[in-house]
Amino acid sequence: MARAAVRGRLAWQLATVESVNDETARVRTIELDAPEWPGHRAGQHLDVRLTAEDGYRAERSYSIASAPGEPVAITVERLDDGEVSPYLTEELRASDLLELRGPVGGYFVWDAPGEGPLLLVAGGSGVVPLRAILRHRRRAGSAVPVRVLYSSRSLDDVIYRSELAEPDEGVEVVHTLTRVQPPGWSGYARRVDPDLLAEVAWPLDEDPVAYVCGPTSFVETVAGALVELGYRPERVKTERFGATGG
Repeated sequence: MARAAVRGRLAWQLATVESVNDETARVRTIELDAPEWPGHRAGQHLDVRLTAEDGYRAERSYSIASAPGEPVAITVERLDDGEVSPYLTEELRASDLLELRGPVGGYFVWDAPGEGPLLLVAGGSGVVPLRAILRHRRRAGSAVPVRVLYSSRSLDDVIYRSELAEPDEGVEVVHTLTRVQPPGWSGYARRVDPDLLAEVAWPLDEDPVAYVCGPTSFVETVAGALVELGYRPERVKTERFGATGG
């Protein structure tokens, strides 16, 4: 039975694009209707495959942006030299078909009601699987307290900006803008470093769990700093951009 379930997750299936929503000038969320989707956990990812007219195939892996029980969705950042992301963010339309398989990954996941408190640290599009965790927590009615530290280049680069601004009991979202800050900006304007983490992180006596996602250098810096602060290494979960491709 277990082997059959694994084969099902690894089999390619056709999904219909239900909707596309531009989050920023370079980022788009794609919601899919996948009748054979087996369900997923918050924090997992899936594979997308595109086939050109000459038969050439390109595959990329993307974090799942939706909570368990919601229609499966991915959020894609366009890379100008990418093989897949330019098509997904510029040409794909509702009713188009995509090949996908998954879900994949079992380490960077969070299940409600879950342990906590949670510290979610994102760099750029690393916020995608963390959004799935936040939505799962809300849908499940979990009371686990959450702090989100989200590093972006500018306010215009903040993915899910409106959604993150919505009140959510027990959730505190902290932004830091590293390149450009709008007039009157009162938030942080610096890279995530040990001093900033020390200000935002949960006290150690609460035995927090951290999820860190972003570019490799960002993740290594944050994870290392959290361990230096006293976070138990096994409670610092990390996911790098290597799973998102282009």
